Amino acid sequence: MSENTKQNYLNHPKGIMSWLLTVDHKRIGLMYLVSGILFFFMGGLLALVMRFELAAPGNDILSNDLYNNAYTLHGAIMIFLFIIPAIPGALGNILLPLMVGAKDVAFPRLNLASFYIYSFGALFALYTIVNGGVDTGWTFYTPYSTQSSSNVVPMTLGIFIIGFSSILTGLNFIATVHKMRIPGLTWYKLPLFVWALYGTSLVQITATPVLAITMVLLMLERFLGIGIFDPALGGDPVLYQHFFWFYSHPAVYIMILPAFGIISEIIPVHSRKKIWGYKFIAYSTLSIAFIGFLVWGHHMFTSGQSVFSQIVFSFITYFVGIPTGVKIFSWILTMY
Repeated sequence: MSENTKQNYLNHPKGIMSWLLTVDHKRIGLMYLVSGILFFFMGGLLALVMRFELAAPGNDILSNDLYNNAYTLHGAIMIFLFIIPAIPGALGNILLPLMVGAKDVAFPRLNLASFYIYSFGALFALYTIVNGGVDTGWTFYTPYSTQSSSNVVPMTLGIFIIGFSSILTGLNFIATVHKMRIPGLTWYKLPLFVWALYGTSLVQITATPVLAITMVLLMLERFLGIGIFDPALGGDPVLYQHFFWFYSHPAVYIMILPAFGIISEIIPVHSRKKIWGYKFIAYSTLSIAFIGFLVWGHHMFTSGQSVFSQIVFSFITYFVGIPTGVKIFSWILTMY
C-alpha cells in the first residue's frame, strides 16, 4: 500500500461493521469506554434503589430477596464489569500506544478478541439479571453460594470468562511497553502513566488466574458435589475467602494505579515544573502492585484466623502506605 493510500482517520471505513471488526486501539478503547459507562449506570441505578430502600425506616421498595439481589448485582457489575475491565481497557487502549510512540498495541487482533471475550462474559451477567438475579453477595461466599438456588453459576461463569479478557489485555500492554517503544524512549523516559499501566497489567496477569480457578472450583462443587469449600461436604469455606481476597485486594490497584498515573501527569503540567522524584514515583507504583499481594488477610479478621496472622497482615498492610506516601510527597514537592 502506497503512502498516499494508507488508512487514517480521514479515510477510515465507516459503518457498524468497521467498528465491530476494527483493530484500531483507539476505537477498541472507545468501545470499552462506552460499555463501561453503560454498566456503570446499570450498577449505579441499583445503588440508588438500595439507598432509597435504606433512606428511612419502614421503606418497602424492595423485598428482602430483591434487596439481596440488588446488592449482589450492584457489587458484581461495578467490580467485574466496570472498574476492572473498563478503566485499563479504555484509558490504556487509547493512551498507551500514543505515549510510547507506537502505531498500535503489540497484538491488535488479540486486543479486539479481549473486548469480545469481555462482552461474551457480560452476556452471562445480563442473563443473570433478567433471569431472577443472584443473592449471595458480590463476594459469592461459601457455603451459601454452593447451596443457593439463585443464578450463581451463570454469574460466576461470566466472571470466569471476563478474567481471560483481563489477562490478555494485561499481556498485550506489557508486550507493548517492552517491545513497541519508539527508539530512544528508555525506561526512565516513559510517562508515569505508562508506569501505572505497567503495574496494573502485572496485577492483572498474576492475580486474575487465582480468581478464575476459584470460580471453577465453586462451579465444580455445585455440579459434582466435590467437598472443596462447603463444610457439609468436607470442604473449608475459609479457603474460599483466602482465594477470593488474594485476587480481590490486588484488584483494588487495577482501579487506583491508573488514577495515580493520571495525577502524576496532571500535576507537573499545571505546576509548569518537571515532576519531582520521577524514579521514586515509578518504583512506588511497582511496590504498591507487589505489596498488594501480601495483605489479603486483612479482609478476613472475622473469619477466625489466628491473632498472629491478624498482626502479620495488619503490619504488612501498613507498608502499602510507604509507596503511597512517596507519591503524595512527590506531588506536593512538585507543586511547591
